[in-house]
Amino acid sequence: MKKVMIIGAVGAGKSTLIKALFGESQPASKTQSLIYRDWVIDTPGEYSENPLYYRSLMATSHEAAAVLLVQDATRDRNYFPPGFEQGFAVPALGAVTKIDHPQADIDHAIELLRQALPEGEIFLTSAASNEGIAKLKDKLMQIVHS
Repeated sequence: MKKVMIIGAVGAGKSTLIKALFGESQPASKTQSLIYRDWVIDTPGEYSENPLYYRSLMATSHEAAAVLLVQDATRDRNYFPPGFEQGFAVPALGAVTKIDHPQADIDHAIELLRQALPEGEIFLTSAASNEGIAKLKDKLMQIVHS
């Protein structure tokens, strides 16, 4: 089965987003290594924050049908380098998480994500309220089953 690799900073909400995509409500735990689950590859946040791990991300992306870059709407900085998505041989899309958080700045999060992902769809999501989760899952299922 094809997979989607999910990449984002420590605490960006990747594992919580994955739980929401699978319809699970229990709290997520810190991802310590690459986790392969069904149609998803969950990556540790350190992999996107440290350029030493970029080669590992690029290599792992060859096992994926697409890459999902995750940006936390409460963060004021980007943890991806400019044009980051161009390093992958598969299509990339984006997700902004925590859109219903009191400190969320959705427009700023989209701006930050666009630096790394100039092209490609961006989905606005909240694992807390499930907003945008079904739409993102539908898109990811299209990719996985294409």
